[in-house]
Amino acid sequence: MLVKIYNTMSRKKEEFIPLVQGEVSMYVCGPTVYNFFHIGNARTFVVFDTVRRYLEYRGYKVKFIQNFTDIDDKMIKRANEEVITVEELGNRFIGEYYKDADALNIERATVNPRATEYIEQIISFVQDLIDRDYAYEVDGDVYFSTKKFKGYGKLSGQNIEELQAGARIDIDERKKDPMDFAVWKSQKPGEPAWKSPWGMGRPGWHIECSCMAYNLLGDTIDIHAGGSDLEFPHHENEIAQSESRTGKTFARYWMHSAFVNVNNQKMSKSLNNFFTVREVLQKYDPDVIRMFMLSGHYRTQINFSIELLDSTKAAMDRLN
Repeated sequence: MLVKIYNTMSRKKEEFIPLVQGEVSMYVCGPTVYNFFHIGNARTFVVFDTVRRYLEYRGYKVKFIQNFTDIDDKMIKRANEEVITVEELGNRFIGEYYKDADALNIERATVNPRATEYIEQIISFVQDLIDRDYAYEVDGDVYFSTKKFKGYGKLSGQNIEELQAGARIDIDERKKDPMDFAVWKSQKPGEPAWKSPWGMGRPGWHIECSCMAYNLLGDTIDIHAGGSDLEFPHHENEIAQSESRTGKTFARYWMHSAFVNVNNQKMSKSLNNFFTVREVLQKYDPDVIRMFMLSGHYRTQINFSIELLDSTKAAMDRLN
């Protein structure tokens, strides 16, 4: 029996044929570790844990990478608020991630790399982009030049002019083009930083995953996955960086899970409908939460409510 995957890149189902027969390389974007992960994150983690388990059930040996983003603006802000280091904050919430993920019976990744463990490799990656004229330095910041990459926008299915009009772009007059994005950020007061050819600084968000995927899985990977909110700009930018550096296809199959709404509204702290998995686990068995996350097709939005969780619990009770 064939395995078919809906590929976000092609917008159609395709027969899954891995690069190496009997083996699968799979990269799933993980959490930024500044807080407990929420139910929207949980759906992504549970969905792709299930995909992995299915591939293993079908006899594939799966090398499954899920990263931790442990240097980021939100982390710096919270660490400063708590008067601790970003490293201390990251260590704490990586531990909390494992507690909740283990409770949901999410299989541990083959490797959970941390961005800060790959600073040397990230600097080398950025330098390669500069050497290939895909990136440029301004006052210690390094930007990727999106117009130099001919395929920019191919994952989200838009051309660069449409993206330019619709994307939320930080205004920075120093950039050659508004769509250019940072691959290296110069140090600001009070921020952790590392020595680089462009001065003290830290990696941009998008470059982290490109670098970790490259170092752990190679030039081209079989499956790259994450939440649908990452399709643009994060995954689009990963493709641009990676393929500009290697000249090869970055990922052959792209998979994206849909959002979780809460009481038919988008989950938001401002709407007071934001739930962490830790909070929900205090009231419901992990199997109930896991079954609920799998109750709809992974590319279809599901609605979270107490009534629906209770209904899932009753179904699980009958099943048991």
